[in-house]
Amino acid sequence: MNEEKNFKIACQDEIDQQGKNLILKQLTCQWLEESIKTNYSYHFEWLGRPIIQYPQDIVGMQQLIWLIKPDLIIETGIARGGSLILYASILELIAQCGGPIDAKVLGVDIDIREHNKNAILKHPMSKRIEMIQGSSIDISIVEEVRLKAMTAKKIMVCLDSNHTHDHVLQELRHFAPMVSVGSYLIVFDTIVEDLPISLIKNRTWSKGNNPKTAVFEYLNELQNQSTVGINGQPLEFVHDKQIENQLLITVAPSGFLFRKP
Repeated sequence: MNEEKNFKIACQDEIDQQGKNLILKQLTCQWLEESIKTNYSYHFEWLGRPIIQYPQDIVGMQQLIWLIKPDLIIETGIARGGSLILYASILELIAQCGGPIDAKVLGVDIDIREHNKNAILKHPMSKRIEMIQGSSIDISIVEEVRLKAMTAKKIMVCLDSNHTHDHVLQELRHFAPMVSVGSYLIVFDTIVEDLPISLIKNRTWSKGNNPKTAVFEYLNELQNQSTVGINGQPLEFVHDKQIENQLLITVAPSGFLFRKP
């Protein structure tokens, strides 16, 4: 066994230890709760666009995109476009390293504000970005996305729009079947379920009504009924706890879902 493999095995052992370290997890929760009070995640940019993500999740997404090397990433919820730029830039780097040369990011949002749209379209990474304005649970919008997905070989899906239980559950039913075997479905802001109610103000989502509750209901549905993806193969997802234990600080606990072969 060479040195690099030994290093990776050692890292895996340490990550497992992190996942079992209750003190570290408690401190992580405490830090996250304090950081929310100053909108910490709003203060970062990726290649000049506000990304509204924690740096740990940014790094985690980079790792997953490099691992999977998708030729299509579907994201619901665009906001200021930083995540679209992030994903597009990683796909650009992967293309330079021998990956899919025409890989794209497809963003869906019910309200793509003109100033954000213009800034995204003017960005050098816009050549890898497409945007659709409309609700991510509107059947006509879903069908438009599905038609684009049918021509892709490897698809990753990120859900980060309206965070209510019902909305995310409908998104899961529509978009999870588009995820390729061996790829990922990432559901952001599942952390809402774990936060004190006092930190969730002026929102339509809260404890018991959020992305995490939708994830568990959807996974329960998959266990109790036969569902297939757009490729016609059985649809089965499992939680990737390793990436959670690695990042510790993440807005997507129980939200990194791997589609099993």
